[in-house]
Amino acid sequence: MDKKETIQVSKFLSLVLRHDPGSIGLTLDHQGWTSIDSLITCASQHGMHLDRESIGTIVRESEKQRFALSEDGGSIRANQGHSVEVDLGYVPTAPPDLLYHGTAEKHLASIREQGLIKGERRHVHLSADSDTAFKVGQRHGRPVVLLVDSATMSREGAIFFRSANGVWLTDHVPAQRLREQQ
Repeated sequence: MDKKETIQVSKFLSLVLRHDPGSIGLTLDHQGWTSIDSLITCASQHGMHLDRESIGTIVRESEKQRFALSEDGGSIRANQGHSVEVDLGYVPTAPPDLLYHGTAEKHLASIREQGLIKGERRHVHLSADSDTAFKVGQRHGRPVVLLVDSATMSREGAIFFRSANGVWLTDHVPAQRLREQQ
């Protein structure tokens, strides 16, 4: 599978495993899992031809590790980023003192007013390092990295989770707990 095909399949998997499984007739269980056989069948019926090998390659080799295979290798799910109701079994975890959020410059005015909101997703996504946040912000325009005062948020009662692929998650980051990285 070449890079272009890998990106296309990864985007497709993100859509059906995070946001709209029904668009191809797929069903996720309450923890976000679906059988790989069902995924392959449903995808094929909607013009996306997948096989176990290409799915396994994307899960193993994706830099962002967005997806996970079950221990028996028969099921797949997204690690985070869902807009559909699932319980990924996250356990509240004390965050590091600082976390980072990458965004595009064009979103700063709104963020300064509202802070970081989850929108359609289940959580706000934060990074443990500024390099990752920069890469995330780059996808949406001229990148800006925001520093998140997660230590203060935690003391104030905010709950944080850490996904299987290292993304930090919380419900909201108030504007007063953000500052631009210089």
